[in-house]
Amino acid sequence: MKKILSFAIIAFLAACSSSNDKATEKKEVIVKTPVTVTKLQNMEFNHFFKVSGTVEAINSAFISPEISGQIKNIYVEEGERVMKGQILAKLNTSLTDNGINELKTSLELAKTIYKKQKQLWDKEIGSEIQFLEAKHNKESLENKLKTLYAQQEMAIIKAPINGIVDEIFLKEGELGIPGMQIMQIVNLNDLYINADVAESHIADIKTGDEVVLSFSAFPEMEMKVPVFRTGNIINPANRTFKVQLKIKNQNEKLKPNLISLILINDFSVESVLVVPSEIIKQDINGSYLYVIEKIDNKNIARKKYIKTGMSYKEKTMIAEGVKAGEMVVTKGYAQVSAGVEVSIVNN
Repeated sequence: MKKILSFAIIAFLAACSSSNDKATEKKEVIVKTPVTVTKLQNMEFNHFFKVSGTVEAINSAFISPEISGQIKNIYVEEGERVMKGQILAKLNTSLTDNGINELKTSLELAKTIYKKQKQLWDKEIGSEIQFLEAKHNKESLENKLKTLYAQQEMAIIKAPINGIVDEIFLKEGELGIPGMQIMQIVNLNDLYINADVAESHIADIKTGDEVVLSFSAFPEMEMKVPVFRTGNIINPANRTFKVQLKIKNQNEKLKPNLISLILINDFSVESVLVVPSEIIKQDINGSYLYVIEKIDNKNIARKKYIKTGMSYKEKTMIAEGVKAGEMVVTKGYAQVSAGVEVSIVNN
């Protein structure tokens, strides 16, 4: 009976041992950390920096009269489109008109006297002084009349450009003075984009370089634009220089003083190793990546220290430490440690 019991105990222990071995094997399979890897390869890398710009209408005019006078008529309204040469407003010219009428009467008499004196002078009758006085009086009145006509013309305010009447500052009956703005006209077809760029980038930008232009007010609008002009003076107040773009304003969507974003390329390389910035880890010895090595048919994670370069849009350039063709861990890297076996879940 005792022998039977001993055999039963031994069999039970053997079964437990076998069960524990299988559990251990199963456990070993489970502890392999699943990771996604990417094969390192050389690619193009570009670095950009951002600056803010403002929109400026190339053709914009503040309208003011050339002479002083009361505003008699305003012929346009805010928001109205006008053509170059179109009459916008007119000043009161009653005094000038009266002066013109008086001069016309005086000039007719002066012309008659001059004609008579000339006829006499041609016949060698009368004095030369009388002839010259008549001639001078006629010409003087003619010149004065031309001046009054010019003043009368200056009282008519015309549009200097094609555009839209954006704002009218004075009303009919108010006094117009040279230099005082009556209204503003803006043409939205052609625009400047002006930006102030730090002097440290002065060697990175030149006329003709292509930049990327966008607007927060219109997220769908992005365009590549050549640099139209760069400033030749450093602003001593903020140590910047001006960069100017020139664009066509499709459908007049963009408005003066709108804020823009300009991406300017300050570094480019055609072939370099680039990795996602988030997979670069740090310890006391520096920056490193996890790469996968094949050892005895097992995928083993190894720590490789690297030297990084520039970063842009969550991508970082790798200068040293790894080479093209190595398999780097891009997902699951947070659960990996050096020397552990991993399972690769991507192709």
